[in-house]
Amino acid sequence: MKRKFILSYCYCLICFLKLYNILKCSILRKFHCLVLTHSLKYFYTASSGVPNFPEFVIVGLVDEVQTDICDSNIKRAVPKQDWMNKITADDPQYWGRQSQICMDTQPSFKANIETVKQRFNQTGGVHVYQKMYGCEWDDETGEVDGFRQYGYDGEDFVVWDLKTNTWIAPTPQAVITTNKWNHDNAELEYRKNYLAQICPEWLKKYLDYGRILMLRTELPSVSLLQKTPSSPVSCHATGFFPHRAAMSWRKDGEELHEGVDQGEILPNPDGSFQMSVDLSSVKPEDWRRYDCVFQLSGVKEDIVIKLDKSVIKTNEKSPPLIAIIIAAVAVLALVIGAVGFFIYRKKSVDALSRF
Repeated sequence: MKRKFILSYCYCLICFLKLYNILKCSILRKFHCLVLTHSLKYFYTASSGVPNFPEFVIVGLVDEVQTDICDSNIKRAVPKQDWMNKITADDPQYWGRQSQICMDTQPSFKANIETVKQRFNQTGGVHVYQKMYGCEWDDETGEVDGFRQYGYDGEDFVVWDLKTNTWIAPTPQAVITTNKWNHDNAELEYRKNYLAQICPEWLKKYLDYGRILMLRTELPSVSLLQKTPSSPVSCHATGFFPHRAAMSWRKDGEELHEGVDQGEILPNPDGSFQMSVDLSSVKPEDWRRYDCVFQLSGVKEDIVIKLDKSVIKTNEKSPPLIAIIIAAVAVLALVIGAVGFFIYRKKSVDALSRF
């Protein structure tokens, strides 16, 4: 399954280019993304020309939850979840080893970004070179899937094919690299074994260490949002866990595809997740025929929100209270004036009739 590099702002306010479109929901299959698949991923990011940002960053994720981080500023690996500290009881050298990997990898990544810049005939500017690797494990079937790839400036650069155990070059500038790597059979076999055997073992360990938090279920708060009366209506769910969720719009009970903009599942600062799906071009007389459906892995009942104008939250500014008061006073003055004029006219007519 293809994984793309896109821009994302998340994980402890650190901004970096990262691969995010992983296991994207198929809107044609209702429960496609609700299978019990766990994942372990690592993102290595080297950047140049980015002010006030580390030149090198490594982030680890378990089920899309950040577990650890290391960068060229702090120069060591640190846990981002309290339960990650449990590892030192069984493996006292764990964090020292992770820190060493981080520092040893940094020089090669800084060199690689310069090499790739030359291949694209680039000198200055902002550029990002990344590696993403990891594994996915289905705890029902036991099936394991490994992945490993590199990206440059938000696009795939080199991708590993699990089935053929070979590197693929999506761009001509990467052919030199794939030719070299595909001739290193020992490295290919080592990486394949790591992703198929070692990575899933670590994933299971991490899930066991963080069992209470990582295997919990939290239902979201679901709201209907709209910026202006002419804007799309957004169905927004936040605070759910795990990240395996799906959300869609329905019309007369049938799932909609046209006029629907499916958003990504994104992390919240508290470790939960959020997502949204927008609906456009709805006739006012048809509103009652639409509803938003949220589905969470492990939960049998769906959350269904009817499209109702009275429950939509909007950031459109309401008229200030003082303006309302002034308008009311003005209307009242007009009414009083009109009544007074009518009385005056009546008295004038009565006075003339006496002569």
